[in-house]
Amino acid sequence: MADHDSTAVANALGASHQVLAEPINDLDHALQAVLVEACGGFSPISLGRAWLDWGVHMAVSPGRRMELASQALAEGARALSLATSKGHAGRAADDKRFRDEAWRQWPFSHYAESFLGWERWWDEATQRLHGADPHSLALVAFLGRQALDAVAPTNFLPTNPVALARTREEWGANLTRGAQYLWRDIVRARNGQRPEAALAWAPGKTVALSEGVVVKRTSLAEIIQYAPTTGSVRPEPVVIVPAWIMKYYILDLRPENSLIHALTNAGFTVFAISWRNPTGEDRDLGFDDYGADVMAALSAALDVTGAAKAHLVGYCIGGALAAVRAAAMARDLDNRLASLTMLAAQVDYTESGELKLFIDHSQIAAIEDVMWEEGTFEGSRMAGAFDLLRSNDLIWSRLVHQYLMGETEPMSDLAAWSSDTTRMPYRMHRDYLRDFYLNNEFAEGRYKVEGHAVSPHDIRTPVFALGTEGDNVAPWPSVFKIHQFADADVTFALTNGGHNQGVVSPPGTPHRRYRLATTLHAEPRPEPQAWFAAARPREGSWWPAWFDWLKDHSGAPVAAPPLGRPESGLSAQDKAPGRYVFG
Repeated sequence: MADHDSTAVANALGASHQVLAEPINDLDHALQAVLVEACGGFSPISLGRAWLDWGVHMAVSPGRRMELASQALAEGARALSLATSKGHAGRAADDKRFRDEAWRQWPFSHYAESFLGWERWWDEATQRLHGADPHSLALVAFLGRQALDAVAPTNFLPTNPVALARTREEWGANLTRGAQYLWRDIVRARNGQRPEAALAWAPGKTVALSEGVVVKRTSLAEIIQYAPTTGSVRPEPVVIVPAWIMKYYILDLRPENSLIHALTNAGFTVFAISWRNPTGEDRDLGFDDYGADVMAALSAALDVTGAAKAHLVGYCIGGALAAVRAAAMARDLDNRLASLTMLAAQVDYTESGELKLFIDHSQIAAIEDVMWEEGTFEGSRMAGAFDLLRSNDLIWSRLVHQYLMGETEPMSDLAAWSSDTTRMPYRMHRDYLRDFYLNNEFAEGRYKVEGHAVSPHDIRTPVFALGTEGDNVAPWPSVFKIHQFADADVTFALTNGGHNQGVVSPPGTPHRRYRLATTLHAEPRPEPQAWFAAARPREGSWWPAWFDWLKDHSGAPVAAPPLGRPESGLSAQDKAPGRYVFG
């Protein structure tokens, strides 16, 4: 098969972006995509390089091998001693997989303690190896942990005392149900169908219920204006930029946990972007294309309300885009922002937690190979990568409950939303991984918007940033780095929960807490742990504190604006949640 010439490659990948030095053969893409699929979505080059790096350095470190051999013997002796001590909990009691009292009995106590001993040994075997690349060690540690989690004694009937007891009690009926659930899930997965329980949560019927209208539609975005629920509103509208990795309505689930509904109840005029789910025809859409629609949403909000400024809010990758556009506006002396809010979003990607394991040149090339033919990256693949970061909770525990115990759990609105995945355009996804995760160009002032460089140091509008304690996607110390960049007052909130549950945390949610503190522009920038120690914990949801912060940066209440403004070409169209959410 003939090679593409350089011009064709430039057109396919985006002429304004770096093109590979040599033409790429379609056959090469296809073959490498097959290899990536066979390796579970990982680049075989990345995997091989990491294992070779670890293995070679281990081979030339006899002292380290002796230390690990000694630890292995000690772990084995310890596991045997604890397991034969009747009723002794050992360390297994600290792991939620083994908290049931049935794990205190022989031989199951031995299984649990031995397994945890192997986990500790593997953690140690992938640390403190002189000369080895830290990324290689982290990747080898991660992959080894995934393999160990797959063979945990909880995952198999003969070694799981809780599952055995259930099987005896039900005379195997739990296994029959589990087999039925397994077959059902296999069929639905092969057909590309969502879980059946998720279908009960349908946008416009059971979720995404806030009243509003689409006031502008582009080829990529619907801009929704929500109806006021108060007699007067703050003059500055709130413009929400959600992630396009998933559907926007995570911020508008049911009325009782809808952030959008809560904002309108707090007296704000709210606009939100609903992104269209791209297809292969959109392969050349880039970060700038999404950014152009952020500016369109901002202009629409200001035109409808007649306000001079707006509050810009970005969530996850939408927060990164909002920060980029806020920096570009400051660079261009565009003063239409009253504030910038970033929810679980980063501007500096040097500390991106375990997600960084998936990002290197070979891994990005592997993702390109998978996307090449279809032109998009399937959201289910993205969700699978995120699930691996918490495989015990999101993969193995679910398999045990469903297929061994024969149990089904009711699906929440948030869980149903997470199965409503979207696709990522080829160019946008590739460039986002390269420019932000791999090369950190925005933080280092090299990222270009409309041909000119921008930096988070350009941001001068007041900033509210939210981190979540259990975030594996955007670890809170990484989110916290906005302090080191924005040339402005920064208010930082840290809440418990994860990347999604920490954000969707309405008042009344049990066991919620947060910390909050403001660093003024002229004050020294704090380090994350010092900030954590100084900011006292507060019980409850962070939402009211954010609403108060928005009010402090808003004008006095005025009469609510109309829905749309036809004279500006912003006529009320479809009712919320619009059309694109169903794509």
